[in-house]
Amino acid sequence: MMDSPTKFYYIGVDVGTGSARAALVDDDGNILAESTNATQTYRLESDSRIFEQSTTDIWSQIKLAITQVVAASKVDPSLIKGLGFDATCSLAVTDFNGQPIAVTPQPSSSSSEWGPGERNVILWADHRAEEEAALINSTGSKVLNYVGKTMSLEMEIPKILWLKKHMPDELFRQCMFFDLPDYLTYKATGSLARSNCSLVCKCSYVPPGVDGSELGWQPDFFEQIGLGEMVKDDFKQLGGVPGRNGIVLTAGQPVGDGLTEEIAAELGLLPGTAVGSALIDAYAGWVGTVAAPATNPFSESNNHPSLISSQNRLAAIAGTSTCYCVQSPSGILVDGVWGPYKHAVFPGLWMNEGGQSSTGQLIDFIIDTHPAAPALRTLASETNRSPFQVLHDKIDSLASDAGLSHASLLTKDLFIYPDFHGNRSPLADSTMRGSITGLRLDRSLTDLALKYYATLEAIALQTRHIVEAMNAKGHQIDSIYMSGGHVKNPVFMQLIADVCGMPVQLPFSSSASVVAGSAILGRFAADVKDPHGSGASGESAPKERTRIEDQKTAEESSFKYKDHLWDLMVRMTKPGTLVFPQKDEKLRRLLDVKYKIFRESIEIQRRWKGMVAEVTN
Repeated sequence: MMDSPTKFYYIGVDVGTGSARAALVDDDGNILAESTNATQTYRLESDSRIFEQSTTDIWSQIKLAITQVVAASKVDPSLIKGLGFDATCSLAVTDFNGQPIAVTPQPSSSSSEWGPGERNVILWADHRAEEEAALINSTGSKVLNYVGKTMSLEMEIPKILWLKKHMPDELFRQCMFFDLPDYLTYKATGSLARSNCSLVCKCSYVPPGVDGSELGWQPDFFEQIGLGEMVKDDFKQLGGVPGRNGIVLTAGQPVGDGLTEEIAAELGLLPGTAVGSALIDAYAGWVGTVAAPATNPFSESNNHPSLISSQNRLAAIAGTSTCYCVQSPSGILVDGVWGPYKHAVFPGLWMNEGGQSSTGQLIDFIIDTHPAAPALRTLASETNRSPFQVLHDKIDSLASDAGLSHASLLTKDLFIYPDFHGNRSPLADSTMRGSITGLRLDRSLTDLALKYYATLEAIALQTRHIVEAMNAKGHQIDSIYMSGGHVKNPVFMQLIADVCGMPVQLPFSSSASVVAGSAILGRFAADVKDPHGSGASGESAPKERTRIEDQKTAEESSFKYKDHLWDLMVRMTKPGTLVFPQKDEKLRRLLDVKYKIFRESIEIQRRWKGMVAEVTN
């Protein structure tokens, strides 16, 4: 009788806007244990644009989550072979020893001073860098061709430029700047290697060979916007120039020599445990969803999807905000949609990323600011239901009492335009604002339920706007693969399918798709770093150890093993559930009209702003 092969395990870590989550998975992607811990966000009463976090707080919650899943799973740490990270695209600032530098002045006994401080992360949602983004967008630099022609104030270079303008010069020169996913791999391994995902998506990096780019970084652009000292220092503050004083890796490639002894001891894992090059959380969601088996009558995809078939699948990662990621064989420029980003996940392939700055945040805002919010919470508590279930039960009751076939008929005279926090895609206009048309003198729970439902409709209509903008430029999206907290809302998921006219795939686990994507990165890193020690198998699997010490090795290894990463995605992503558009012609016509009204809301807002500007400027 032959011994069964040893099972190995991998940990994924996802740092979202408000939490740090860890999951421990086996070779086949089965989740053995999960843990989630809240992280803290700091606001300023005097400036609503400010959102700050702390790498110290984030790391402490990561450490707690990892130790909890290892303890809960009872897996021997020697069998845990890889660790992968993803995080929000927030800017982490440290000195060259990795110690945190505060991103706003810290109060002292007599005044406020710049310097060391725990609040060293400018969260993605922070909008302080509006003037700096406007300056960047006025340059006409070619870097703008790879962010949909408009750089968002949520990206890292506008925020770094804001710090340059406000920090003392000497302190600014002492700073290292990380997109948060790269900070986490630095913390874990001590390696300054950066991820292609973070650099191309958020740091104005254009990979060598693209559009005449030689260094990846564009010296003329940095000189033009006032960051010329970075050019003189070979971009050391941003991780360096690949092939000269830095290394840039694609998704999941092993970082450095794995976990340092100090960090391994903190986490209860073994020194040298492989750590995969990280991804921004949205892209980890893409990794954790788009390879799922699915039979889709709208496309030729089947239960064994190919890497090339991923171009038809839009990954929507929906939480506080929503990101929409799609891969393509060639770079497609979509105005107002970020990208095209080469090598963002797979070497040689391109990604575009659309987004809505506020979705879960908007839903909460609509509920929390309504006069009936206290009554909603009281009723939810008294009836042992969630507030959302109370609202959906109310909507169902209203539709039934009115004899209506669909809840969208309840809101036929109520229209919400959802850009309360500006528009990320496809308008790329942070000055856009929300609006509500059809208000009544009504403070009741019924009115709250209708406004809540109209908000879901508005988010779904904007999803259609983003998909149409992408497809108009050459994408071939025919299905949406969801992950994130919104997938728990079946009414919302059906609305997106109906409004967009395409199937929506819900993930196997509503809570773990993104963190499962990070676990796949950890598995890939282990297979590349030590294929014999990790039990790597399959035709595409590495056959020999790879230690990435220079850019040449990194790039050769990246292309050599890209098929293995896709094979792991197929193997470790569980099948989900498809939600199809309803075959209801009356509903389709109504939603088409609402979409027309949605588009006109944009034109009206811009026209009104122009009219006011004429008499006030």
